[in-house]
Amino acid sequence: MELSKQEYQKFVQARAKPSPLAKDCALAFAIGGGICVLGQAVMDGYAAMGLDKTDAGTATSVTLVALSVLLTGMNLYNKLGRWGGAGTLVPITGFANAVASPAIDFKSEGLVTGMAAKMFTVAGPVIVFGVAASVVYGVMLMLL
Repeated sequence: MELSKQEYQKFVQARAKPSPLAKDCALAFAIGGGICVLGQAVMDGYAAMGLDKTDAGTATSVTLVALSVLLTGMNLYNKLGRWGGAGTLVPITGFANAVASPAIDFKSEGLVTGMAAKMFTVAGPVIVFGVAASVVYGVMLMLL
């Protein structure tokens, strides 16, 4: 049975569940905000232990990355991501998850050909785009 593109679109739309957009946005806001609140609490804790603002920020980043990788390894970050959606993409924890997930998935292929080669399959394009965009923006600022 051959379907045209329009017929296929109608077929898919008739069977697709409607997206609960308001619920998804609220969960993403709550989860993303919760991660940020956790980060602020960790930073305040480091500051209370005597670290200056810069060192507390660095320690907070390291702590959030380590926590994200730990939760990814325990398959809890992915469950949180399914529930909280885009809220788990808060930059530092989402990036750590994007690096750790492929590394865990491909560990059976070996340390070099599996984990090391595949761990940047998701995050690699982000790094490349970020570096390229920063160069373009830097050149634009220099010229202006």
